[in-house]
Amino acid sequence: MKTIFNRATLLATVATVLMSCGGKDAKKATTNTEEAVASKTKMLDIEKPQLTFGFIKLTDMAPLAIAKEKGFFEEEGLFVSVEAQSNWKNVLDRVIDGQLDGSHMLAGQPIAAGAGFGRQAELVTPFSMDLNGNGITVSNDVWSKMKPNVPADSDGKPIHPIKADALKPVITSYKNEGKPFKMGMVFPVSTHNYELRYWLAAAGIHPGMYTADNVQGQIDAEVLLSVTPPPQMPATLESGTIYGYCVGEPWNQQAVFKGIGVPVTTNYDIWKNNPEKVFVMTKQFVEQNPNTAIAVTKALIRAGKWLDEPSNRAEAVEILSMSQYVGAPKEVLANSMTGTFEFEKGDKREMPDFNVFYKYNATYPFYSDGIWFLTQMRRWGQIPEAKTTDWYASTIKDIYRPDIWKKAADLLVAEGQIPATDIPATDGYKAPTADFIDGTTYDAKDPIGYINSFSIGNKDKK
Repeated sequence: MKTIFNRATLLATVATVLMSCGGKDAKKATTNTEEAVASKTKMLDIEKPQLTFGFIKLTDMAPLAIAKEKGFFEEEGLFVSVEAQSNWKNVLDRVIDGQLDGSHMLAGQPIAAGAGFGRQAELVTPFSMDLNGNGITVSNDVWSKMKPNVPADSDGKPIHPIKADALKPVITSYKNEGKPFKMGMVFPVSTHNYELRYWLAAAGIHPGMYTADNVQGQIDAEVLLSVTPPPQMPATLESGTIYGYCVGEPWNQQAVFKGIGVPVTTNYDIWKNNPEKVFVMTKQFVEQNPNTAIAVTKALIRAGKWLDEPSNRAEAVEILSMSQYVGAPKEVLANSMTGTFEFEKGDKREMPDFNVFYKYNATYPFYSDGIWFLTQMRRWGQIPEAKTTDWYASTIKDIYRPDIWKKAADLLVAEGQIPATDIPATDGYKAPTADFIDGTTYDAKDPIGYINSFSIGNKDKK
């Protein structure tokens, strides 16, 4: 199924209809229609029109699929191939090596690449792909042991959000039996790793520290966290290799669909309207192809806006279910994409903001979002030494590029594609927020104070 609304196709159709009416009026109308369509998008001088972008099979790759299938890339003069990748390391390596011009990527990947953890490279993101979208799922057996510790309402349904306090006695029982408690996340610098760690630590459960000699991050760990690619999470859970995981959709809902696990919380409850994936290119690509970078960002902003129109979500599910994109069953994708989320089988709840692609300035690459990832890298030892407050600010400003976003958004306003009110008046920092599961306040302008506010993790001197 291909749904590109092609400009040439439109003009050809209009011309055929009008010419069938005959005469000069038809020819004049055709010319006027062509001018109207052509004037909608202010074409830039594109340095590299043929592009190849990567993604992992997750719901939050949706802006890439929509920008392609709805013709937004094409209207900017871009001819884009979108290719699924096997894992997040492959995504990172292929962008750095120039095999991909850009990619759907974990927000922590370009940040780690510029901050000294893992493979180093100069990467930039002009576009944040979404908010929220993740969940933490446990096996049926673990849930049966957790559930008695979870408060219930008058109908006997678990009261959400479910904190890791309910999991703590289960972990203790595993320890007493001599069994390590194992959970999966998708990558060492993924939001999923930090969200899972945050959720556990908020209940006093130590998720482990990273050191130069322990790159698995399991020093002092009460829960052993390991990497599993997102599409493999349900099968790994079903095999008993792990007892729970944190992953993006549709792989939590897939566990419910298959009857092998129960999602116990979402990252909306861990950090309300948290940033998730980003779109990443190399600094070199952006410097050599500045107009192309702006045009790509324009198309992606339009895709985000289209996705957040509720009437478009059903079509988005159809597109994402295609084998070249996420390839999951429509009913699994629709659970979260149409504003609901299923926990225990049959316990489907309204979650209108589980997947956000445009609202709340979701596409804007806020410095404060990026600094949060740096604080978690330092908290858990991936950044081994204390840093100054200025280091956090200067590091993120080399990676997050709201200046490119702003140029793209200004053009979209001039074209009438988005309202001017959708451009935030900001210095790149969101206001301090306590919208976390433990109520801790995060102020990106005081990263060291934030790190020191936690009982578990590194502590730094100001």
